Order: sequence, then structure tokens, then C-alpha cells
Amino acid sequence: MINIVGKRKIFFSISSLLVGLSILFVVLFGLKPGIDFTGGALMEISFTGERPVMSDIQAEFADNTYGNVRVQPTESNGYILKMRFISEEEHKTILQKMRDKFEVVNSVDNNDLTVINDDSVSKLVNIQAAEVSTTSETSTSTLSENRLIEDKIETIGPAISSQLQQRSMEAAIAVVIAIILYVAYAFRKVTKPVASWKYGVTAVIALIHDVMITVGVFALLGHFYGVEVDIPFVVAILTIFGYSVNDTIVVFDRVRENLIKHGYEKFDEIVNKGVNETIFRSINTAFTTLLVLIALFFFGGASIHYFVLALIIGISFGTYSSIFLASPLLVVWQKMGKK
Repeated sequence: MINIVGKRKIFFSISSLLVGLSILFVVLFGLKPGIDFTGGALMEISFTGERPVMSDIQAEFADNTYGNVRVQPTESNGYILKMRFISEEEHKTILQKMRDKFEVVNSVDNNDLTVINDDSVSKLVNIQAAEVSTTSETSTSTLSENRLIEDKIETIGPAISSQLQQRSMEAAIAVVIAIILYVAYAFRKVTKPVASWKYGVTAVIALIHDVMITVGVFALLGHFYGVEVDIPFVVAILTIFGYSVNDTIVVFDRVRENLIKHGYEKFDEIVNKGVNETIFRSINTAFTTLLVLIALFFFGGASIHYFVLALIIGISFGTYSSIFLASPLLVVWQKMGKK
């Protein structure tokens, strides 16, 4: 049996270091909000042929007429353009500007030949027409065509983005309160040596640990790679809330069963026993979940790339916290209560 509770200071030190670094990154760099929270427009374009180099696309917006336009390559031979909020007229102007600059459309019209009634001239014209037709067919087969296609356009006004920020915060707070109340109710029959509500608070501390590390990683990615946080990121965070608490409650539930069976005189041993009885279940569940997420990360579309990355980070640390952080915290609560 692994003495996880006995070595809790090691795990507390690791978690404190990771959370401390995450807070530092958030304070120094902050998160880079996407257009969901700042308002703006997102235009996704692709090319049927070879796409232009990114610097040429960026050069078209160097005058900042449409704000600081950010250009990102996609996996589908195109680019994503992020800019300030634009009207429909401005949208049409941008699209036409891009097509005039980068679109290549080649066509040969053979219907402009005129036939003259004079026999000798008609023969000459027919010969020239045949030559032109042959030349046109050869030219058409060698000329390339590269059309610009608009795959998506999204615009979000400042009022909507502000509302999204507020609702995201409200959703997070509501989830935390609901977790504490639910866990306190679920563990109402186990009030010794730790009050039932403390199980809920401990679960919330563990999920804050998981979310804080995830946010810290995205603060780094935003600073060095321009990765933005948007509504899918908020959804990922709320999903991490649910996964982290679910995994923690599974461990707590085994601790509760052991407390009912064996009493609470040796609380630290009971907690350690419960953790060891559920550790492989937690790891196996996380492993199978991460297999799917890793496959989505590498083979899924660009639109869910960072959503999946947030889940991978959160679920990995959620498994860690439910085993090495949450349960040892219960022992700390119990020892503090004795003093």
C-alpha cells in the first residue's frame, strides 16, 4: 500500500509550486481574450490552389484600417483573419480586396471570331480560328486557377462580448456553490472527525488547483504563441470542474464507506486506505479519456485544437489532485480540528 497521506508534504509542495507559477504567469502575461470577449470579426478563407505566404496577407492590412488584424494559418489551405468589428459593407470590401489581390481565374473566350462571307477571306479566318482554338486548348490546360473561398464569417459586437464575460463568471460561481452544497448533502451522514461541508470545500480547492494550472498554461501560450481564450475555453473549464469533482467524490465515497465500517479513530489510515483502493480506477478512467482527447488533439480540426488541449491539461491534473491533494487535505482538516 502506498503511503500517500504520509508523504502529503511532497505533493503539497509540488501543487503549491505549480499553482504559484500559474498565478505568476497570469499576473505577468494575463490571458489573451478572443473576439468572444472583446468583440470583433473572424473571417476564414481558403484557396483552391496554393495559398499565398502569410506575410503577403498581413501586408494587405498594414494600414490598420480594420484594427490590428491577426492572421493565422489553418489546416485546410487557408487563413483565419481576426479584426475589429466590421460592418457588412466593410466585409464585402475586404473580401473583394483579397480576391483582387490573390485570386487567379483564367479563361479563354473563343466566341469572338467573326466569319466573313467572302470565300477566300472565310477560308483564311477558318484557318486562323482553328489555330486559335488549338492554341486556346493548349493554354487552358497549362494555366492554373486559384480561387479564394470564404468559409466562415463571424461578428460579435461589444455589448454581446461583455454579456458573455459576465455570464461566464456567473456560471463558474454557480457551479462552485452547487458543488459545495451537493457534496455537503451527500456526506451528511459522515460528520466525524471532519464536518460534511469540509468535503465540499476540499473538492473545490482541488478543482481550483486544476483550473489554475490550466489557466497558467494558457497564459504562457497566449504570451508566446498568441493563443486566445474564448467560449470553447470556458466550456472546457466547466467540463474540468465536473471531471475533477467527480473523480474526487469517488475517492471521498470510498473514505466514507471505510469510516462507517472501521470508525474514525485512525483517520489518516482510513483515508490512505480509501485512496489506495480507488487509485487504479482513477488512473484507468483518466487514461481512457485522455486517449480519445489526444487523438482529437492530433487529428481533430483546428477549431477544437485548444479546447481539447485545455481538457487534456485539466483532466490530467484533475486525476492527480483527486489522489494526491484532496484526500490528504482531509487529514489536514482533521488534525487542525484537534488543535
